[in-house]
Order: sequence, then structure tokens, then C-alpha cells
Amino acid sequence: MFLFFWTYFWILENLERTATVMPATWLDHWIGFVPSAFPVYLSLWLYVFLAPATIGNFRALAWFGVWVASLCLFCLAIFWWFPTRTPPVDIDWSLYPGLALIKSVDGAGNAFPSLHVASAVFSLCWLHRIVRQLRAPVALQWISAAQCLAIVWSTVATLQHVALDVYAGAAVGFAFAAASLAHIKDTTSASEKSTPSE
Repeated sequence: MFLFFWTYFWILENLERTATVMPATWLDHWIGFVPSAFPVYLSLWLYVFLAPATIGNFRALAWFGVWVASLCLFCLAIFWWFPTRTPPVDIDWSLYPGLALIKSVDGAGNAFPSLHVASAVFSLCWLHRIVRQLRAPVALQWISAAQCLAIVWSTVATLQHVALDVYAGAAVGFAFAAASLAHIKDTTSASEKSTPSE
């Protein structure tokens, strides 16, 4: 996580190209600005730790790390070659201290694809596999999906991203999740296995 943020902020400070302003769509206008979405936006940092915390064997955990790092590197490469930013808005951020801090640090840069969304979708897919292999209640899958959807919504509702960033982030998240889960079939420990893995 430290290496990711170090690289991300280095890119923000050393952009060699002018950032392209991402256009807003009807969905952005429909969702609008919802200050109360900020805690949901922050909840990603808990959500993304659920999958690695519940993986039952070291091999799967190690490969999870490799795949999620690859996802981050892929997005960072896009940020470097195609820097983007969200459209300017006429909002007094000092009225929203939490969001003001994020805006001052992030500078509304590197919006496309939304790495926030890509990470959430990647985690959703892994959690779906883990919950199924643990034979946990199906309700947990629905709770996870609802949390992921709420995080995706919050990226637009906090004006950190526009809908186009979200679409691209979701596509990246699903692509890396599909590739990684095709590679890693079993997420359980030996003691958890009651039937052969998929």
C-alpha cells in the first residue's frame, strides 16, 4: 500500500502531459454531489482487506497480492501516459473538511480509470469465490455486493470521479478478477476443504 501511494503521488507531481478533463454525463448530473457519501468512499480501505484476510492458504494469498499489484500498476501506467482530471466544480470545499483534505491531496487528478472502483470490483469477485468455497451464508455475498455498489456510487457522489471513470474502473476490476480467479481456483485451507475445489 505504501509503495502504491508513493508511486501515485510521484506521478501526480511529475506529470509531463496536460491532464484531460473527463466529461460529465447524465448519470453524473443525476447522482449529483452528496457530501454524506464520504464515509462510504473511505470504506473501500476496509473492504479491500476482507478478501486477503479470509483467504485460507498462503499460495492463494501470495497470488492475490501479485494480481492486485498488477491491477494497480496497470492503472498507474494509464495515469502516467494519459493523465486525466475531474471537471471543475463551484463548491466551497472548506465546508466539507474530510472531502477538502482528499481534494487537496489528490488534486482531482488521475481519474480514469477509477482505481477506487477497480479495487472494489476486484475485491467483490474474490469475496464471492471465498464465501462460496467457505460455504458461508449466501446473504454475505449480497452484503458484499451492496457494499461494493455503495462504494462505486460514492466515487461519483463525492465528485472524485465521473461515470466514465467508473465504467472503465469496473471493466479493469472485472478483467483482473477473471484472470486471477481463473489462475487461482482454491482459496481455502486444507482444514476447510470438505469437497474438491472447483
